[in-house]
Amino acid sequence: MRLCLQLQSESGLAVPFDYQHELVRTFHRWLPENDIHDDISLYSLSWLNGGKAEDGKLKFPRGASWFISFYDERIAKHLLAGILRLTETTFGMRVIDVQILEAPNFGDSARFALASPALVKHYDGANMRHLTFGDTLADEIMTATMQSKMQKAGIKGPISIHFDRSYANAKTKMVNIKGICNRASMCPVIVEGAPEAISFAWSVGIGHSTGAGFGAVC
Repeated sequence: MRLCLQLQSESGLAVPFDYQHELVRTFHRWLPENDIHDDISLYSLSWLNGGKAEDGKLKFPRGASWFISFYDERIAKHLLAGILRLTETTFGMRVIDVQILEAPNFGDSARFALASPALVKHYDGANMRHLTFGDTLADEIMTATMQSKMQKAGIKGPISIHFDRSYANAKTKMVNIKGICNRASMCPVIVEGAPEAISFAWSVGIGHSTGAGFGAVC
């Protein structure tokens, strides 16, 4: 299930480029005292859409759109109750509309655009590095990460994920989350496998840290 939020700027405040942690903080306010925050993330958060860069910041003169997706519809409904209880988000914005989308049936293959960059972490002993769309090992790790989430959710069936390297405008982005820099990729992904598994991927996002604002797909 996906909650598509329309936000309106009440104050006209400019938003810094590194705003993502504030969205996560808002998300936590809407779901207080919930154990999903410390568990593997079976949900994903997009970034704000509709902003224009101006004087080193973002402005949203016509408001912003933002979506949050869940595999567990019970948690999505819990979040919706929190939104209705507290419509204020961050940077002087508030929720003025919510639309609910059910996970589509994509068949056995789908190409997804990214609504927030995909973060792929590779651990080699005590060392960790971020893999980007140019590294084929990233495909293996994205697939393995999704398989772990499917096992957690009880979803069965094959799945395979890889970056669409034919996309000419692929790029990487350094994302600063509260002083921690993360090199992530803005490149579409192709997901193949069981229809239920692909719909699951649409909900939970691709790669690592989907609960922190990475890897949401559309």
